[in-house]
Amino acid sequence: MTSLTEDRAPARILPSTIGVISLIALLHVVGWGVLLLLVIPAGIPLGGAGGAVVTLGVGLTAYALGVRHAFDADHIAAIDNTTRRLAERGRPANTVGFWFSLGHSTIVVVLCILLTLGITAIGASLADESSALRTWTGVIGPSVSGFFLLLIAAINIASLRRRHGHAGGPVLRMLGPFEKAVDRPSRMYIVGLLFGLGFDTATEIGLLTLAGAASLAAVPWWAALTLPILFAAGMSAFDTTQGAVMRRAYSWQPGRRYLGEVYAIAMTGLSVVAAVLIAIVQLSDVLVANLGLGGPLAWVASVGLDGLGFVLTGLLLVTWMAVLATMGWTRPRTD
Repeated sequence: MTSLTEDRAPARILPSTIGVISLIALLHVVGWGVLLLLVIPAGIPLGGAGGAVVTLGVGLTAYALGVRHAFDADHIAAIDNTTRRLAERGRPANTVGFWFSLGHSTIVVVLCILLTLGITAIGASLADESSALRTWTGVIGPSVSGFFLLLIAAINIASLRRRHGHAGGPVLRMLGPFEKAVDRPSRMYIVGLLFGLGFDTATEIGLLTLAGAASLAAVPWWAALTLPILFAAGMSAFDTTQGAVMRRAYSWQPGRRYLGEVYAIAMTGLSVVAAVLIAIVQLSDVLVANLGLGGPLAWVASVGLDGLGFVLTGLLLVTWMAVLATMGWTRPRTD
């Protein structure tokens, strides 16, 4: 049996991966460069009165909101399950997280542009939880997220069954068009865009509030737009890292066959269960909030997803490390 070291082929960085890393670096350079070299020296008050320290704090807050948003449970589940599906088929999957975050950031950046252009009706609608804008986005975003997670989880379950010799059946055939529609990382841009239509999370509302306050303070449009750029930089960096780590985890093949089977089932099972649970909570919340349904559905809708993304990321990494440790413990001695 070949050792784990011998099984590893030299990693080749694809041009697409280099391009994605370059774009993420560019977002950081533009965002922090404009803030530190132009906005602060010019005394432009992004945070209102308060000087350079407050302006720097606002920039750090925008970046932190992007990082926090990258760990939303639906982000983790969507990126993880899609990465697993592409990795199983031997397709490039390192950049799934980047394309998803880019699509999601597009919605936020567009809204910030509208705010900086003085379209105050957008800001008023975002602040009013009963507005038609908040109502519709509160339905569209979570619904798209929930159904996508259920579909991608079903595809992963069917793929795992097929790997163990079970026929695909009618369910897999029904999911065929959807599977073909998201057959490469760049297609996740549309998915992220649709997820972004539900901009009712605290992170996005917080950023939009910052941008709106900056525009009302007569801040130049280019200075105010450093906030969504920093937000996008933080979110894309961490979403991309999550996707790349999961790509590595799903592409690894333990030397022992039975460990490989256990590993595949454990990683897939955890990601699928998480996706299904998150989808159920999101869809239940939509039904309860808009149809007034109660009973067990209301209890499910009340389950908080805040912080679940961090837990899910930790569980996925712990599962990977546990199998690595088991591999080391069970490897036969060669001396």
